[in-house]
Order: sequence, then structure tokens, then C-alpha cells
Amino acid sequence: MAIQAWFMQESDDDQRLPHHKNPPEFVSMEQLADLGVLYWYLDPNKYENDPELDNIRQTRGYSYTDLLDLRPEKVENYEQKLKNFYTEHIHADEEIRYCVEGCGYFDVRNNDDRWIRILIKPGDLIVLPAGIYHRFTLDTNNYIKLMRLFVGEPVWTPFNRPQEDHPARKDYIKGMIEKIGLEVH
Repeated sequence: MAIQAWFMQESDDDQRLPHHKNPPEFVSMEQLADLGVLYWYLDPNKYENDPELDNIRQTRGYSYTDLLDLRPEKVENYEQKLKNFYTEHIHADEEIRYCVEGCGYFDVRNNDDRWIRILIKPGDLIVLPAGIYHRFTLDTNNYIKLMRLFVGEPVWTPFNRPQEDHPARKDYIKGMIEKIGLEVH
């Protein structure tokens, strides 16, 4: 099963809508991989005891996990949290999320500074590289249960755009230039 991704239509409508262009412009797994986005599909019914997940964790050094149950009745200051997640930012480390229930969207910027919307559903494990501009929102069902994975102790510090001088952003841009020889914004 492959993840679904597409170029977004810029709009002030509800951020939880799909925001497809007309006609839709889908993005392939190869295009996401070119941006450093990694993806696995796992069985979400086995997330508590999955040898495949254990193998990914061991191989990539993900030593810490927790679960985030994101819905209005479970999260204090829900609207503010969603607003914070949807503010464009980077992290100094990878962002690793495994959807075990519900749905949501990760938006990432491509090399032309266009938004790509990535739908994550149960079973989708996604890794966003350190330094990539991104944001997150739920879909209109207002519910997602995510496993968050970290290398070492959990750190979730967003650095809101602009962050062109942040070391993680500089490393990301340098890697993109070396990888594909393109100018990255």
C-alpha cells in the first residue's frame, strides 16, 4: 500500500480539507524520497508488538516511543495545539510518526517551495528529514493516534520559518544540492 501525496491548492479554506488542485497533481513516492521523506506501511493492528517496526526502530536507532491521542476531548488547548502544529517550521532532528488510528496531513515544501500534502492513515510510518519545512493538521474527523519515535530522549522543538541559518536547515539544503544539484529555497 502506498502513501497518497499531492501538490496543494493554496486556499484560506479549512486547513483540514484535502486542498487538491483542479485537476489534482499527485506526487510519487520517488518525488517524496528525493526530498528525503521516508515511508513504510505496517500493520497498525500489531503496533504494540510488530517485528517489522522493531526492526526499523533498531536499524534507525529509534530508542524512545510514545503515543499521541489527538482529538478535542483528549487534548487541553486543542485548537491552539493544532494552530501550532500547522505553523510552518523545521526541527533539528527527524520527525518520525506512525499512524495507528485516524487520519491527518503532513505538508512539506518541495525544492520549488510548493506545498505537498501527504495523507497519513493507519499503518503509515513517515520520516521527515531534519531541516525540511513542514506542518501538520488533522482531517475533518478531528482524530489521529500517532506513535512518535525518537533517537534518544524525545525532543520536539519547532523552529518557525524563516530558519535559513539554522544548522539543520543548512545541512538539509546542502544535502539536496549535493543529491540533485538543484537550487533549494
